[in-house]
This record gives sequence, C-alpha cells and structure tokens, in this order.
Amino acid sequence: MSEPHMELARSTHVGRAVRLLTILSSLALGVLLVATSAGVIMRYVFEAPILGGNEIIQLASVVLVMLAMPGAARDEIHIRVDVFDERIGRYGRFVGDVLARCISVYILSMLTWRSWDKLVDAAEYGDATNMLQIPFWPFYGLLVLGAMLYAIVLLLQLIDIIRAGAGRSE
Repeated sequence: MSEPHMELARSTHVGRAVRLLTILSSLALGVLLVATSAGVIMRYVFEAPILGGNEIIQLASVVLVMLAMPGAARDEIHIRVDVFDERIGRYGRFVGDVLARCISVYILSMLTWRSWDKLVDAAEYGDATNMLQIPFWPFYGLLVLGAMLYAIVLLLQLIDIIRAGAGRSE
C-alpha cells in the first residue's frame, strides 16, 4: 500500500538498504527451508538427524525476522488492527500513529543498543553455538542492523506523518 505522505520513508537510500536486507532475509528463508526439510528427511527417513540442525534453524530464523522487519514497516504490510479508527477519527488516528512510532523507535533503539553490547561481548569472548561452534557475533550484528534500520524507517515515517498533519488523506 503506497501512501503519498510517506516520502522520507521511501527515499532512495532507505529503499536500497531495505532492499538489501530483504534480499538477505529471503536467503535466510531459503536456508531455513532447506535446513528444515533436510532435517526432517534425515531424521524420519534415514533415522540420522543432522548434527546442529536446530542451531542452523534458530540462527536463520533470527536473520529472517530481523532483516524482513524494516521492509514490512516501510511498505506498511505488517498486521494492523483498525478496530477504533472510525470512532477516534482523523485526529485520534494521527495521535495513535505518532505515539505508536515514538514508542516503537524508543524500543528498537534500546534493542539496537543492547544488541550492540551483546555483539561486542560475543566477539570478545568468542561465544558460539554448542554443536557447530558458529560464532554469535555476526548474528548480533544482523540483529543490530535490522533493528536500527527498522527504527530509522519508523522515525522517517513519524516525520512524514507530522509534516502531513492530522488532515492527511487516508
């Protein structure tokens, strides 16, 4: 759904970054599908489970979700329940949109900050998965990247919403 009031959130630089993360998220989905299918076939057909299969699936899931979120936010294709929109009117919707984005930017900023700390710790101490010894720090880095871009998209949407005001077209 393309809304004319979301100019900053659809800028070229943001669009390129979102597109890159979406491509990486799609690759993570492919890894997730292959790992899950191979794990099921190996376990139930050949009775030989894949060593560390769950680790691969868990890490691919983190990448999939965190890198897909900025694109979903930018294109506004996430789940949204508009139960009260008619009752609260244009101004209520405006306040709700502003509050939702402010709270989300704050929470995502905290997630980015804390994940950065975890990335530094994981790199410093060599934290890795138990079975396959896959280092955690790159996945914390992708989490930081996804959360930060998601916060940027929401912040740009917030600016666009405020600039358009409560009288924007719906």
